[in-house]
Amino acid sequence: MKIGVLALQGAFREHILKLQALGVQASEVRLPEHLQGLDGLIIPGGESTTMGKLAESFGLLEPLKSFTRHQPAWGTCAGLILLANRAVRQKKGGQPLIGGLDITVDRNFFGRQVDSFEADLDVPALAEVAQPEDPEGPFHAIFIRAPAVVEVGPNVQVLTRLPGQGPIVAVREGHLLGTAFHPELSNDLRFHRFFLRMVRER
Repeated sequence: MKIGVLALQGAFREHILKLQALGVQASEVRLPEHLQGLDGLIIPGGESTTMGKLAESFGLLEPLKSFTRHQPAWGTCAGLILLANRAVRQKKGGQPLIGGLDITVDRNFFGRQVDSFEADLDVPALAEVAQPEDPEGPFHAIFIRAPAVVEVGPNVQVLTRLPGQGPIVAVREGHLLGTAFHPELSNDLRFHRFFLRMVRER
């Protein structure tokens, strides 16, 4: 198995370290040819407008759309925004989106950097992949200038919300996964295991 991590900007190195900890070959993706031979792709957290515009300038946007149409992909934070079909509260002029997930995201739902926070999330689906060495119970999630999912299509599975019937912060639709938080900044490998299982089952 070989997983690519979009490496235009953001927390791509942290994802690569997580994949390597799980014994998976990982590679940085910056150009269209870097998508060749990949079994899946992770689009990391960062600045979604910058990432989208860099993808356009490197001729990578259309190849990314083509790849994620058929191959497993996971977007975290900014990556979730890029994988969404629709985004609200965009900057002037909007931003390029890869699309694929039938969701609407509010790209700045929780406010500015100073409004970043952490939360324990109940994610029942992670029990399917948990190993004895993994933490038990809730997933401790790190939110940094995070988006939230404000609308989902009929085929989208809601994986978790913030406690107390809060906003949706993790979704899956077929071979696409999206999280509004940063599992790559946690010591918990369960979300990476979950994505790798999606890749194996594709």
